[in-house]
Amino acid sequence: MKLTTKPLHNHALLISICTPQFKGDEAAESLAELARLVTTLGFKVVGTQSQMQRSNQRQNVLGAGKLAEIAHLTGNKGEMEEGDDFDEVLLDESSFDDITSEDLPFSCADVVVFDCDLSPSQLRNVENQLGVEVFDRTGIIIEIFSRHARTRTARLQVEIARLNYVAPRLRESTIGNKERQMGKGAGETTLELDRRKVRDQLAELRRELVSVQAELKGRRRQRSDLFCVALVGYTNAGKSSMMRALTGSEVLVENKLFATLDTTVRALSPETQPRILVSDTVGFIKKLPHDLVASFHSTLAEAHDASLLLYVVDASDATFRLQLDVVHEVLAEVGVDDINKLLVLNKSDQLSLDQQQALMEEFPDAMMTSTRDPFDVAKLHQYIVDTAQNEMIEEDIIVPYTANGIIGEIRSSMSVTKEEYEYSHIKLTVRSSAIDLARLKKRMQNL
Repeated sequence: MKLTTKPLHNHALLISICTPQFKGDEAAESLAELARLVTTLGFKVVGTQSQMQRSNQRQNVLGAGKLAEIAHLTGNKGEMEEGDDFDEVLLDESSFDDITSEDLPFSCADVVVFDCDLSPSQLRNVENQLGVEVFDRTGIIIEIFSRHARTRTARLQVEIARLNYVAPRLRESTIGNKERQMGKGAGETTLELDRRKVRDQLAELRRELVSVQAELKGRRRQRSDLFCVALVGYTNAGKSSMMRALTGSEVLVENKLFATLDTTVRALSPETQPRILVSDTVGFIKKLPHDLVASFHSTLAEAHDASLLLYVVDASDATFRLQLDVVHEVLAEVGVDDINKLLVLNKSDQLSLDQQQALMEEFPDAMMTSTRDPFDVAKLHQYIVDTAQNEMIEEDIIVPYTANGIIGEIRSSMSVTKEEYEYSHIKLTVRSSAIDLARLKKRMQNL
């Protein structure tokens, strides 16, 4: 289900369904995040509406009165009928500052977005009632992913997630009145053909993704002997800016959600011996669709195979603690645990000294940084180097003068801390990974 509206020309009305389990500050913060998601797509948010209910599983999602109010805000283009039975059961109203029909020009909103997941039948029912396009949170996130995917891997993963999202909605949207009146007749109906087409597409995409994942796994295997640092965190926490600061690479840096979907791997700069690699991973978000988490397992494998995880958070965002919980949940879902971690409180330049001090007292093991401060970048660089050095093994290697090329290879892949020249050989004290040392010793035995 691609968005058929034209961004930059659409005005979006956001809807929050508050429940006893989801209300207050949590609901308000989630709605504010939805506004940023919608804005990322180019929509203009013209206002919000909210309603307290016992659940969001009702057939028409909203109560009759609220649905009628929203229909008025969207121009009464739908099929609202008097006497519709919505079985409305409301709780106390939330504290949202809702817009009303008096606050907006008539029919100002032409897109309605719900801050929750809607079933196919709910989407169809609400669209029929309102007469405008209706989207849920998952649909918006998948569309953002579709637009931002650049590499073959990311495009495959996103398309699989999109088709999984579209498939059940196909059943609701393609059965028209004409087909019901004429009867199905012999052969496959249009709906059945569309379903089969989607199944075939999914099968082909999954086969292609398996091939790509095998290739990526091979690349990671080649890097397995190097110390790897993975930047993980909530979307728009500043991971790409940190990647650029630590590696000097020209990675995409934008102040928008999900600017980065593809894993980028670069060498730490200034370079060390042996080299240290830094990878930037896809950002996380609250209520990330399960299909997207599953699809991005291969991308998040960079975090799974890392030697050090840098949990990057936007310390200037008052909700970063909740965002950090989301990061923990997603990483746990893909099996990332027992890896050395450092919490990086990023964007410290946007905090006062008192705020910085309070955060360091709350998170004494964290590092306060700003990618705009060269001193902070150098401090983080040194921390990474020191951590890598601590994981290395120090050992003496005897290299005969007749072993041509060995010394050059050692210098290029290991850290040489001491050299002693003897009559028939050189004694080198090196620091390296156990894998590199084992490989070197095996080669030395074959000389």
